[in-house]
Amino acid sequence: MPTIFRKTIKLFLIDGETTGRMSAELSNWTGKAYKIPRNKVRESKDRTELNGTGVYFLFGKDEDQNDAAYIGEAEDVLKRLNQHLKEKDFWNEVIVLTSKDDNLNKAHIKYLEHHFYQLAKKVGRYQIENSTIPALPSISEPDQAEMEEFLLNSKQLIGTLGHKIFEEEVDRDDGNINNEALFYIKSARGSDASMVRSSEGFVVLKGSKFANPVVDSFSQSSKKLRQSLIDKQELVFKDNELILVKDRVFSSPSTAADMVTGRSANGLIEWKLKNGKTLREVESVYRD
Repeated sequence: MPTIFRKTIKLFLIDGETTGRMSAELSNWTGKAYKIPRNKVRESKDRTELNGTGVYFLFGKDEDQNDAAYIGEAEDVLKRLNQHLKEKDFWNEVIVLTSKDDNLNKAHIKYLEHHFYQLAKKVGRYQIENSTIPALPSISEPDQAEMEEFLLNSKQLIGTLGHKIFEEEVDRDDGNINNEALFYIKSARGSDASMVRSSEGFVVLKGSKFANPVVDSFSQSSKKLRQSLIDKQELVFKDNELILVKDRVFSSPSTAADMVTGRSANGLIEWKLKNGKTLREVESVYRD
């Protein structure tokens, strides 16, 4: 398991409201993040740091109401954001990353933009609205080391500010996915799925087989959710089997079980460890 370093993050409510502008800083780091609602962008002339170089993320919803983001860079961030007010209509807030010591140059921010784009695409939580792939500039090895630290700290700040665009739904390197942590559903109708609990909910793991077709009594809301997984190609047909091709988090174990079995299911008793213990039994165990 990798070493975990605890962090102190300082949040400042610029407008004195939780719905207004805010800044976020990590202790002992020169980077700084601003979270700004779209309707507060024009009021942000008082933030002189935003007139310098930085990387920014426009956050909103796409036409299907899925989380969407645009990743960009600019040598005058505030000027660019004001342009986006006229050009892009999907977004409702922006997070800007700058440096308190004015140490970010054009090559740095283009390096960051490229790697943020690649990571966001890999994780796949958000629809990325960029029409082209940001180019990767050539920078020195010492600068690369500094920017890698900037990337790591920025990911923590952006997640803290409410957007997990760079966070995998399941960390496959943290030792949590093992036989003792996995729950299973396997039925005669073709379902053969595994699930793990996470801080966000209940994650059905990629490679799981979903029963097909669904039963006639399957609710309309469940049919709609299942069809949305197919439409987004998270569920695909392979050799006449319906396979989940990416980890998918569900808000409840029963919703996850419904999707897997194609019928109404009580996830607390349907999901079981290999030793036969149900999710309900596992969660009911009192530990000192």
